[in-house]
Amino acid sequence: MENWLDYFIGLGFFGFYLPKGSGPVPGEDPAVRLDKLRQEAVACKECPLYKTANNLVFGVGNPLAEIVFVGEAPGEEEDLQGEPFVGRAGQLLTRIIRAMGLAREDVYIANILKHRPPNNRNPLPEEVRACTPWLDRQIDILRPKVIITLGKFSTEYLSGNPEGITRVRGRWHEWRGIPLMPTFHPAYLLHNPSAKRLVWDDMKAVLGRLGRPIPTNGAKG
Repeated sequence: MENWLDYFIGLGFFGFYLPKGSGPVPGEDPAVRLDKLRQEAVACKECPLYKTANNLVFGVGNPLAEIVFVGEAPGEEEDLQGEPFVGRAGQLLTRIIRAMGLAREDVYIANILKHRPPNNRNPLPEEVRACTPWLDRQIDILRPKVIITLGKFSTEYLSGNPEGITRVRGRWHEWRGIPLMPTFHPAYLLHNPSAKRLVWDDMKAVLGRLGRPIPTNGAKG
């Protein structure tokens, strides 16, 4: 009953959302709640991706994180290890996080989809519809101060803006009262390294919003 009550509160069924960037609810352990949610998600069969995937890729990081990164879907390495962003794109994301003066353990990282699509194809609309309630509940537990969306699919879903990542990146949006910054996916940067400077501009905006110092050599990563 408690889990369902938390879920409906997060969705605003009682006429309000939690305050902007409020952090976890006092008296509750977000790590325990996230683990319970992960155990529920393991049993999910709302879309057929679980049939072809090796592992659920739920999310990883600090349950008290100020920043949550949200990507698209697990790739091959993520599927094998059960952890998001551990392949080449994930290694680049780690360097971006370090350039911000943080470590992976300081933030939380998740994806729109919790299972790998075959051959790393794009998420299908029905898969996004089936899987995003898990993401919603994750973020409602975390209540970060900023969400950073990586690429087209997470940006469109969480910002509600369908204009495309090249148009919306670098512009502040909101998700249920939480500031949201869209930026390019690290996989895009692997093929378009000149865009790293734009991503660094977005990260500087996030650091500024949080009142954190801005390192001077971040764009080199």
